[in-house]
Amino acid sequence: MPNRVGGAVRRIWSHSAVRYLVIGGFCFLVDAGLLWIAHDLLGVPLAIATPVAFLASFAVTYTLQRVVAFASDSKVVPSVARYTALVIFNTIATTAIVWFVDSLGGGWFVGKVLAVIATTVWNYFAYRYWVFTNPPARSSDV
Repeated sequence: MPNRVGGAVRRIWSHSAVRYLVIGGFCFLVDAGLLWIAHDLLGVPLAIATPVAFLASFAVTYTLQRVVAFASDSKVVPSVARYTALVIFNTIATTAIVWFVDSLGGGWFVGKVLAVIATTVWNYFAYRYWVFTNPPARSSDV
């Protein structure tokens, strides 16, 4: 029985979407925790605290997604540049969503959850097919 369970776990973990979601969940906790500390404990305005918390997780998220979720062999500099462009877009989108939901009375946490849902969907495809694309196999010149 343990072999079947271990085999099932390995099969599930072998899917990049599963690894992406687990790592994303961890990074969400870090991001939301930093936002809570900055805004609720330190009193930093939401429009500043949201992007600061989001950007603070940049290196951790990039590294974990690159190494664990997508096991990418792509060159670091181009993938960091693409990741940075996506982070800029996500920062603007996240800040707008959090601010908008909070201004409607939904609270920043609800806005953060909605922003994470939106960015999670489009980021998976952006990471898989644009940011962490592995270089094509090179055919030998015969």
